[in-house]
Amino acid sequence: MNQTFDVQGMTCGHCARAVTQAVKTLDAAAEVKVDLAGGKVEVQSQQPREALARAIEEEGYRVAAPQ
Repeated sequence: MNQTFDVQGMTCGHCARAVTQAVKTLDAAAEVKVDLAGGKVEVQSQQPREALARAIEEEGYRVAAPQ
């Protein structure tokens, strides 16, 4: 399932790697696409949205509530 997150606080390649690694810790087969300029993270994974958001937030980023 494809899910898009609005993530605040990502500014560099390190941020993109940290978010990607956080998601892949939950689901090694997940596909992760980080758009630093747009503040978006697209994830193709079967993991629940809440679990993915929590993993990203545990890295120190803020995930906006879905609209």
